[in-house]
Amino acid sequence: MDFEAAYESHWVPLFRYVNRMVGDADLAADVVQESFVRLFDQTIPDEEVRRWLFTVATNLVRDDARMAARRRRLLAERYDQSDLSHDPMEAPDQAVVRSERVAAVRAALAQLPERDRQLLLMREEGFRYAEIAKVIEVAPGSVGTLLARAVRRFVKALDPRIVEDETGRGR
Repeated sequence: MDFEAAYESHWVPLFRYVNRMVGDADLAADVVQESFVRLFDQTIPDEEVRRWLFTVATNLVRDDARMAARRRRLLAERYDQSDLSHDPMEAPDQAVVRSERVAAVRAALAQLPERDRQLLLMREEGFRYAEIAKVIEVAPGSVGTLLARAVRRFVKALDPRIVEDETGRGR
């Protein structure tokens, strides 16, 4: 495996994928870096590197989410929740609208089963059905159906006001 070539070709798409999952560029960069650190010691065929990196990054995000949830729970037990969530900076109107849309999409994604979330994010990142099938361990022929169901569940979970704003009409 050519590590430098893997880094050059996979860093940007892996970062986009992770950043969409976590919504924090710094955390995404850390996860991507850790994924590549772990790749460095591996002997993986070139055609498997992309899938391996995305799987490792997904697992790292999952592990981080578990730790963050535990931290929040422990902090909530100790401090008032309102003190932890206050944002002292008020953003301009456009940033607020964008922030609301991002929050609505993240909320909708959070309501989905993990596999649906992973399917949608991998598709958005340009994975082929065969690659997605390997990662989620299903037959390649079922990926299209699973994606269609995931999209329906995502749209159903999405705040109707966001759908209305984007399309100019309700659902």
